[in-house]
Amino acid sequence: MAEEKTVGPKGPNLYLLGFMGTGKSVIGRRLASRLGYEFIDSDDAIEKKHAMSIKDIFAKYGEERFRQMEREFIEGGHPSSGCVVACGGGMVCREGMPELLKSKGVCVVLFSTPEEIFERVSRNNKRPLLNVEKPFERICTMLKERTPSYMKSGIAIVADKNMAETEAHILRIYASQRKKRRK
Repeated sequence: MAEEKTVGPKGPNLYLLGFMGTGKSVIGRRLASRLGYEFIDSDDAIEKKHAMSIKDIFAKYGEERFRQMEREFIEGGHPSSGCVVACGGGMVCREGMPELLKSKGVCVVLFSTPEEIFERVSRNNKRPLLNVEKPFERICTMLKERTPSYMKSGIAIVADKNMAETEAHILRIYASQRKKRRK
């Protein structure tokens, strides 16, 4: 069955937020295709701009400098409309970032269980914050710390294993929020 496109005039950016491994990039690509929008992964854009991997940025400059790079990206490192942006998992955990993101477009926060996240992220070593002895415990701790920031950053949904349902849910939220932004 061919995927139905919902292309129309370009609207505000759609920002996908949430913890690593919640499906922001996978779902983001699918949504961008459906909307006829550009897909941008904030981590990939930062890596390209600075010609370094996130892992190397953390090692050389530290987390604080990386968070500054994320803020610079949101402030002006991408088009102001017509994009689906998968944001880094810690992006909204800095002062002022939830408000900044919401001022730039529609924000949807994806949630998954710690077990699901661990299953997804344990397959790669590109996650500098999880290069620890007990990564599952680290995921649980970080989720607990970050959840308050996530909850004030946008509309929260469970990123179901059924991608089509999650995608449809986000498209409904986007359409509703897009209408509200026009008023």
